[in-house]
Amino acid sequence: MSIPISTEAERALNTKEKTVGQVLSNALKRTFDIICSVLGLILFSPVFILMTILIKRDSPGPIFYKSRRVGKDGREFDMLKFRTMREEPASYNGPHITAQDDTRITPVGAWLRKTKLNELPQLWNVLIGQMSMVGPRPEDPEIVANWPEEARQIILSIRPGITSPASIIYHNEEQLLNGDHVLEEYLHNIAPDKLRLDELYVQDHAFFSDLDILFRTAVKLLPAMDLSNIPENLLLVRPLQRFFQHYLVWFGVDFLISLIAIGIIGLIERATTVLNLGWWKALGIAFLIALLFSLVNALLGLGQISWKRAPGYYLFDLAFSTFVTTTIVYIINLNIPGGSLLPPRMIIYFGALCLVGFAVVRYRTRLITGLASRWLKLRGKAIKMGERILVVGAGQCGMLACWLIEKSELNEIYHIVGMIDDNPTLRGMHVDGYRVLGNTSEIKTLVEEKDIGIVMFAISQINPREKKRILKLCNESGAKVVIIPDILHHLEEELKRPSTEVHEQSLAE
Repeated sequence: MSIPISTEAERALNTKEKTVGQVLSNALKRTFDIICSVLGLILFSPVFILMTILIKRDSPGPIFYKSRRVGKDGREFDMLKFRTMREEPASYNGPHITAQDDTRITPVGAWLRKTKLNELPQLWNVLIGQMSMVGPRPEDPEIVANWPEEARQIILSIRPGITSPASIIYHNEEQLLNGDHVLEEYLHNIAPDKLRLDELYVQDHAFFSDLDILFRTAVKLLPAMDLSNIPENLLLVRPLQRFFQHYLVWFGVDFLISLIAIGIIGLIERATTVLNLGWWKALGIAFLIALLFSLVNALLGLGQISWKRAPGYYLFDLAFSTFVTTTIVYIINLNIPGGSLLPPRMIIYFGALCLVGFAVVRYRTRLITGLASRWLKLRGKAIKMGERILVVGAGQCGMLACWLIEKSELNEIYHIVGMIDDNPTLRGMHVDGYRVLGNTSEIKTLVEEKDIGIVMFAISQINPREKKRILKLCNESGAKVVIIPDILHHLEEELKRPSTEVHEQSLAE
């Protein structure tokens, strides 16, 4: 079965002339999808095993759930997910859209939905060509049947994706839906904007914009993928589990990292110089050194730190522990009867590599999300997600406005394209990460060129005549104009006020 597309739309799709660039872009996208899906299925295989155990412990029923969706050219397919609902008639007969506190969802299912791990099986859909890594999220046939014809023609012209700009912006969709009329609320409040975002993606998508979306997905979702969020009734922390979690796990991880580091340096040393220890002797030395690294880390309490939220200065603790262990090994090696077994430089090298390994494993989530954030910054936030903003003013008020948007949930709905300032020395410069695109006389031109939806006036300490001139240019641009109050000036005035005056005013209110 498939969702019908009008004769005109089908003819337009079939007769649309494809350029060489489009063909190459589609081939690159499909190759990327195959590589990512294969690697993902391999790398996430331990997660699949863990999810299988948790789902089976949580409630009886199958591991996977097949959800009927509409794909490219209106063809329907079964989209795979980890099962998150109870296996009972109510789960199948209820609304196709789930809301917050839906009684059909199991405890583990709620965690899977929050972290989006329930979507991982869709890597198989990507591998067999039904879906892509990035694309409009596939919808239920009943919902697609109510789409406007033009939107259906555009969105169904490419493969649906695991993630998309719309799915990132509406990552908390279930929290936005409440009440008894969930489907009607979804169709009225959320679906139209998701359609708009999906149409924009289809019209403007490219390989690097897909990478932007994948990195942004990592930034949004990775911090939530923590096993500590699994419902307590399934992962009760008993004394034995606590000992295992705080001591044995990190002891084992550090041992493995040390062993790998020693092995790498040993192989490099053997390839470049003469190092004839014999395999069994080399393995024994490596085992003892790795054991010592793990033991020192454990004695210094590095296994009892919640590394998910650990500040950066704990790197000094890791460095100190590694330095102590490396020094011990270095001294022992120099004082072995009959001469040292290992070249001294080799001990220093694998000590440094161990430190890198310890840091990467402990700060892995922030390293990945930091890399993703840096990618988006370097790309200049090229993807067109949400409303585009042009900030007028590159001073303190403008920087504060940018910071407030970037550090809040507004960042998912709006994104700042750049700044405008009349200071000629700032033109082309980056102020707090945002490029100064021109001066105020170019506002109208930039609004048209950059597809700006909102012009944000954020200039403090400006004379009324100049403010009137700039606001006139802003209004003539056709974009929505938002005036940012001088928050810093207001804060300065409040700080200068006598405390008694502030106290009396608060009582009066």
